Amino acid sequence: MKTINRIIKSNDVLESIYSYAICTGFVMLLSLMTYSCSSDDDAIIPGPQTPDFSGTFIQEDQMGRPAINTVFVDMGSKDAFNTTVPSGQGAAFQSMFQNKLLALNPDYTTNALTFTAEQFTTALATDVLTVSLTGTTTFFDGTNVLTGRALADDVISTELLLIFGGPDGTEKPGLTDDNVDGNDKPFLSSFPYLASPW
Repeated sequence: MKTINRIIKSNDVLESIYSYAICTGFVMLLSLMTYSCSSDDDAIIPGPQTPDFSGTFIQEDQMGRPAINTVFVDMGSKDAFNTTVPSGQGAAFQSMFQNKLLALNPDYTTNALTFTAEQFTTALATDVLTVSLTGTTTFFDGTNVLTGRALADDVISTELLLIFGGPDGTEKPGLTDDNVDGNDKPFLSSFPYLASPW
């Protein structure tokens, strides 16, 4: 009988400790929530605020032309490519780009720009978006190619055409168009020009 009473008392003690722990945990959680939540939304920060550029910053990503980095740079080389200045990219990555181009399209000879595989991948490996200061700014409008980029330019289809379309753009027609012919919403006529995401 004494053993049973000890077990019952022992269970009572355990239940008391358990209840105390739960209550204490709840009170601590409630305290933290109350402490971290504040209704002081109009805190005044004195004076104008400017960005702090006093630290050390590094470039994390580079994508002058959409999808080029994604498609042509191997996963193990992404960090090196993203942190190489554009003037050094051609020498460092052109052969990787050419190997990838010929793996994607073993039949590649030239494209609509009349670029050989070496010429084309040399241009691609320097990942900058060139902009014409005197002519039409477009990724491709049927005449001008890679002279800039307008929001409505079909960049991916242009890139696919240059990779798979051959000299006259008619080779492998199933691979030369992403079949996305426009934005799902009209662009704005004033800054920031992009359509609202909602």
